[in-house]
Amino acid sequence: MNALLLPTGGRVVVGGYDTAEESFVWEIRRMAGMVFQNPDNQLVSAVVEDDVAFGPENLGLPREEIRARVKASLEAMGMYEHRKMAPHLLSGGQKQRVAIAGVVAMKPDIVIFDEPTAMLDPEGRGEVIGIAKQLHREGITVLLITHFMEETVDSDRVVILDGGRVAMDGAPAEVYRQTEAIRALGLRLPFAVEVAAALRARGLPLGEDILREDELLDGLGQCLLK
Repeated sequence: MNALLLPTGGRVVVGGYDTAEESFVWEIRRMAGMVFQNPDNQLVSAVVEDDVAFGPENLGLPREEIRARVKASLEAMGMYEHRKMAPHLLSGGQKQRVAIAGVVAMKPDIVIFDEPTAMLDPEGRGEVIGIAKQLHREGITVLLITHFMEETVDSDRVVILDGGRVAMDGAPAEVYRQTEAIRALGLRLPFAVEVAAALRARGLPLGEDILREDELLDGLGQCLLK
């Protein structure tokens, strides 16, 4: 989607631009920013604010515009107070926030998160997913690539891939009703979906579209009151 790799078959079109057309690469890269799995692979400078400025500088923006974008991006990620620090002194979650700030500073239309929580502890994972939701609320298209199924339950759309093909595609509730098909693909269901399915199999009258822990607790409470 950001023309980092070209498709070996078919076409990838982003915002009307074909990624295989070299003349469109610059515009595609401006539109589609990417956050990698390992933030150390994305941080390029010895100071946090310089790292966030790297993308806008490559866009050829005026110095004052770059400063304003760096400040706004770091503030949005809760990292402005760390702007003078060396990235290697930050925690994994903080490094990922800086990487995201660097992408956001370029004001993309799309942010691609490539398994951004794979190397983080549960707290760091929660922070990064919270940022992804925040970007979505601000009108940015968010594509989250993940193996942690719990991270997908608040999505507008879930696409499950298997061997390079689309195995399932739909709203989270629609996809996660297909519990046996998901298990057959070797995937784990989100925790609340798994527990609710197990309890329904034992005769508890829980609703079909439980995706989150709070919905599971509410459903259990209603069952106990009957």
